[in-house]
Amino acid sequence: MPRLRDKVAIVTGSSSGIGKAIALRFGQEGARVVVAARRIALCEQTVSQIREQGGEAWPIQTDVADERQVERLMADTVARYGRLDILVNNAGIGGGNRLAETSTEAFDHVMNVNLRGTFFCCRAGFRQMKHQGGGVIINVSSVAGLQAWAGTGTYSASKHGIMALTKSLADEGRPHHIKVSAICPGAVADDLVDASLADIEHSEKINPFDVAEAAIYLSTLGKYAVVHQIVIDRLGADW
Repeated sequence: MPRLRDKVAIVTGSSSGIGKAIALRFGQEGARVVVAARRIALCEQTVSQIREQGGEAWPIQTDVADERQVERLMADTVARYGRLDILVNNAGIGGGNRLAETSTEAFDHVMNVNLRGTFFCCRAGFRQMKHQGGGVIINVSSVAGLQAWAGTGTYSASKHGIMALTKSLADEGRPHHIKVSAICPGAVADDLVDASLADIEHSEKINPFDVAEAAIYLSTLGKYAVVHQIVIDRLGADW
């Protein structure tokens, strides 16, 4: 039996990369997947692939840095499917430089998408799950959310912030049966979701579908089990 049968899941940033891999695997496992990202044409491609595999999916164009668009995403999802069981906050961007060379505009852009966007989604998703009596929130952070290196200050700051949001929300969600976890991947073959396994392995990066399996695992834990964070790093990485 599909492990996520009839569960309603939103996956942000699911037009490509890790988010797309998660959306595709959720669809294969029976979830009703809301594919949310800025690029609607790519969202529709992901939806088509899910439907071709016999799954149920629906695209909603969403810029997570826009509070109103996030609220609409949640409202439209509940209007269509009646509830929200799983929220995967994956939407994010890279960026940054050595701090002395980083402009205020560049810093703000990364923070607005990665940290504010995750906050907006967490808040809206949490409110719905509290109303319905439970759910699962998965925030995609990074190994850069646990450490930082030269040239990663802005990106790492945004991902460290996501870890703080995750830990706080997990504590707040406990009385309401809302589980909140983080996945912290290292270098992922983001642009190879539709490539062959051989191509992915040749890249010597993490398979995005391995990250997707972690999301499925977190979404299917028993009622009284919770995993606070999963770190998925590249073999041989020094961190």
